Amino acid sequence: MERWDNLLTLSVGDVPDRTALIDGNGSCFSYLTLQRAVEDMRIVLTDAGVRPGDRVLVLLENCAAAVATIFACSRIGAWAVPVNARQTAPEIEKVLSHCQPAAVIATTAASPDAARHAARMDAREVTGAFGVVHLATPFPSAPEEDTRVAALLYTTGTTGDPKGVMLSHANLLYGARQARHFRGLEPGKILYGVAPFTHVMGLTSIMSATICSGATARLETRFSVEKLYAELQKNMTHLPAVPQMHALLMGYVKSQGHDRLESPTLEYTSSGGAPLDPEWKRRAERFYGLPLQNGYGLTETCSAVTVTWNTLGDPDVSVGRELPDTEIRIDEDVPGGGEGVGEVVARGPQIMLGYYRNPEATAAVLDADGWLKTGDLGQMDEGRNLHIRGRLKELIIHGGFNVYPPEVEAALNEHPKVIQCAVIGMMEGGDEKVVAFVQVSPDNRPDEADLRAFAAERLAGYKRPSRIIIAEDLPAAPSGKILKTRLAERFADALG
Repeated sequence: MERWDNLLTLSVGDVPDRTALIDGNGSCFSYLTLQRAVEDMRIVLTDAGVRPGDRVLVLLENCAAAVATIFACSRIGAWAVPVNARQTAPEIEKVLSHCQPAAVIATTAASPDAARHAARMDAREVTGAFGVVHLATPFPSAPEEDTRVAALLYTTGTTGDPKGVMLSHANLLYGARQARHFRGLEPGKILYGVAPFTHVMGLTSIMSATICSGATARLETRFSVEKLYAELQKNMTHLPAVPQMHALLMGYVKSQGHDRLESPTLEYTSSGGAPLDPEWKRRAERFYGLPLQNGYGLTETCSAVTVTWNTLGDPDVSVGRELPDTEIRIDEDVPGGGEGVGEVVARGPQIMLGYYRNPEATAAVLDADGWLKTGDLGQMDEGRNLHIRGRLKELIIHGGFNVYPPEVEAALNEHPKVIQCAVIGMMEGGDEKVVAFVQVSPDNRPDEADLRAFAAERLAGYKRPSRIIIAEDLPAAPSGKILKTRLAERFADALG
């Protein structure tokens, strides 16, 4: 079986002295140096008792040490569990208790939040060619027997509990090689790497695709429009981003007195995480002078299942056609289905193995023939381009991050002055915003600042509501269930 880390081994053989990664602090790692960093981390983990089948939780923000840790896990045969260090302690504790890792690596040099969590875990400092990280060994972990699993990415289910998506070595290898192909990546290309490695876009389409192609990734821990603009004036060739990043860049360039981006090297740009509005797409393409490519995928598909190959000015706003060896069908026998619209069901080499320790949830979405129910409504046009028409599930995609309403609702419902609440996503400025509707008693009414502070203690920044509407009642069915489809209409005045 070919392992995920073989991507690095092959590139070391082809382009050992090429720059693989440029860290946020400016440090450069050649492919050969990165291989040494992986080997140093492999020794650290094996000395800590990590074995094949063990889970290694990586508390990270994008940096070379995170890449070294993830590939070191692959080299050992352990499962990498990338977790965003910006999450709160309760959020991280849920993942820890579910996957019970044999070790935790915190990328403390790159992330103050990772350092805060490391201190709480009483982690110890370790150093190597990867730099400085902190190591904790919180559990007497039992290894799993499934050698196919390379990574465990956590989402939150409809109950608010975390679900670990088991991605195989084959899933990740396929995703990396397809991303290399459809983005035209090769040695000498430089890709902007701010999408977090805790999500499939960052892990597969940026990190793995870069290593696979012998290209260079310019890593950033957090998005800064000023930094992005500066890099685009230098030698950046590839900009995969989410709509919010594109919108912020367009606004920043306009504030500098320009109508469009002048970049001497940019040759590819794409937007992911949300369907494209036709007018917004036209504006973005005028701004870049390049076609804005799109695609569709989710955590459970490891990477894309469809991508576009459009030319500049193409009016197509679909998410593209199936990747090689990928099949899509539309199941119209669902709520909201009919007349060609139905649930998108996909099968291919990028489909997950299942949810870790959750066979019931796995069986609900993945059948014995490998078909995955995505929970998204879609429609195929005459050219077999897929158009996303809506969602069966409540997932919100905010700034490229997955936000699950039940998790946000559960956090706000803990407030003593909240009776109940409902959370929905609302499109605004090319991005989906998290909007919370909170029911309170008239004689026990919290103020919005109090609710925001309460949420900040329990939720990562990208999960916190951008709008909080406080009301004495919410539209509900006779059963008492909140009717989320009526919220925007009911509170139209408050929403402005």
